[in-house]
Amino acid sequence: MLKQARLFVRGSVIGVGFRAWVRYQSKFVNVKGWVRNVGDEVEILLQGEEQDIKNMIIRIKKGPPTAIISGTEEMWESPKESYNSFEIIK
Repeated sequence: MLKQARLFVRGSVIGVGFRAWVRYQSKFVNVKGWVRNVGDEVEILLQGEEQDIKNMIIRIKKGPPTAIISGTEEMWESPKESYNSFEIIK
């Protein structure tokens, strides 16, 4: 069953390749959706099986070596549309 989660990630996550890293990780965990910068945070929408999303959230909270994660906000939602890939939104 398709599940969806939205995350907001705070810290040193802008200008360090965080969005590209999230997109790259999505291929290993089999989640779809998007990632974008919103002010000084990164917003991520994840769709997939619940366990795949949970595994991706664990990866995101650790982050790449170039980022410093100071906090995350996680919300589970009902999907309103379905994504076929994982994209970086400008």
